Amino acid sequence: MPKSKSSRRWLEEHARDIYVKKAAKAGYLARAAYKLLEIQEKDRILTRGMSVVDLGAAPGSWSQVASECVAESGMVFALDILPMKELPGVYFLQGDFTEAEVIEAFLALLQETLSQDKVDVVLSDMAPNLSGIKTVDQLSMVYLLELALEMAITILKPGGTFLAKAFHGKGYDTYLSTLRPYFNKVLIRKPNASRARSREVYLLAKGVKGGE
Repeated sequence: MPKSKSSRRWLEEHARDIYVKKAAKAGYLARAAYKLLEIQEKDRILTRGMSVVDLGAAPGSWSQVASECVAESGMVFALDILPMKELPGVYFLQGDFTEAEVIEAFLALLQETLSQDKVDVVLSDMAPNLSGIKTVDQLSMVYLLELALEMAITILKPGGTFLAKAFHGKGYDTYLSTLRPYFNKVLIRKPNASRARSREVYLLAKGVKGGE
């Protein structure tokens, strides 16, 4: 079957993409590594010894970056419905983040490994399988964001950080309004590695309030 014009255009752009080339040269599993690296360079959200959760982790480039930043004294816990190759310093659970039993198993993994279920940072680069229908895709994205926030406020240590990908569109402003009361500061980041035409931005929520 011949490729569509949009598919050919994406393949051509992908082949020229400087971040694709940089990722291949550096050994990162995807160009998305550079989105997190840019945010890390600006905001220093990851430091040695931290415990980090990476939601929607596959193929694993964010887990790679997080593992490098927290070093051997830290730990990274990754979750995705898709399989992911084994990475040094990363504990991976494959499962559907929208299913309660998967969340329970993931929390059990944290408890077993850390002797607690609290972490320093929650990362989410999750996105739904896109249907091409903008309103449907946006609602699916907001739903994932709501689940990610629920997870973050449950497992973050007091003062912890939540970084999540979001799409501009219906529900975005409402989600921001929901997010802000839980954190001391909410910032919006658009890394250079994020394609200019993309509706994606990254919401950086620092200093979760409350907790034990």
